[in-house]
Amino acid sequence: MDIKAIDALNYPTQCCPEVREKRNEQWYEYRKMFESGLFRGGYAPAQNSLEEMIAEMDETGYEKVIITAGYFWSYREQRLVDAYSVDIVRDLVERANGRVVGGASYNPFRIMESLQEIEQAIKKYGFKYVYFHGMIFGTGMKLNDRKFYPLYAKCCELGVPVGMQVGHSAEALPSETGHPMFLDRVALDFPDLKIVLSHTGWPWTDEFTAMVRKHQNVYGDISAWPPKTLPKSLVEFLGSRLGQDKILFGTNGLGFKMCKEQFLELPIRDEAKSKILRENALKLFNL
Repeated sequence: MDIKAIDALNYPTQCCPEVREKRNEQWYEYRKMFESGLFRGGYAPAQNSLEEMIAEMDETGYEKVIITAGYFWSYREQRLVDAYSVDIVRDLVERANGRVVGGASYNPFRIMESLQEIEQAIKKYGFKYVYFHGMIFGTGMKLNDRKFYPLYAKCCELGVPVGMQVGHSAEALPSETGHPMFLDRVALDFPDLKIVLSHTGWPWTDEFTAMVRKHQNVYGDISAWPPKTLPKSLVEFLGSRLGQDKILFGTNGLGFKMCKEQFLELPIRDEAKSKILRENALKLFNL
């Protein structure tokens, strides 16, 4: 527990109750996810202030948490229902004294203004990451769709990693566009772009690890999964010589204490645990 972890993926909902309440109220697909019981018994209560979150980070051994902006599209209503704005994240970064690292996001329906927002977040506010949930837009856009290519080019230009959800969508959204293999061509077209495949890629975990193995510029994270539930084949990859250098640890709001404790119980070497909990994120995000 003395390893000072880096949470590589979290949201303002971790410490902003007003943001959390607005999401729960407005986003039908998110409510349906919880009604399904998907996270029953595996989701820790969020904090009600930034100060409370930092206190828990101190108690459980976290040095930094990456908190990212985001856009939320309703498949049922076919409209944008909510967003975690760059300004919300910027406020947290400024008040956290180095404990919060900012991440921007991307809206493929507003390409130019979204790219401008990203550039401002990186250059002016010091954000280190761009993360988006491609399936959330529910229009059948695969991760190699032409509407995402301007984002990849911009992140390459700015020298920041880009991350995206792969695998199934926990929310009540279509999932087929989250197949990890759609990033194969993107990784080839942008060999200098650091790409993070998020959430293990399940149920296509083998394809997730295949992309991380194949491409030097592709990484993965295990956020949004209680570590004790990770597929056995993925745990074996985490402990491998390649996997230990290419995987990031993150909570995605599941709880600092639970995620770290469960991760430390995995049957992999201490060297791999240290790299995944901390060192890989320090290098990738230039912290």
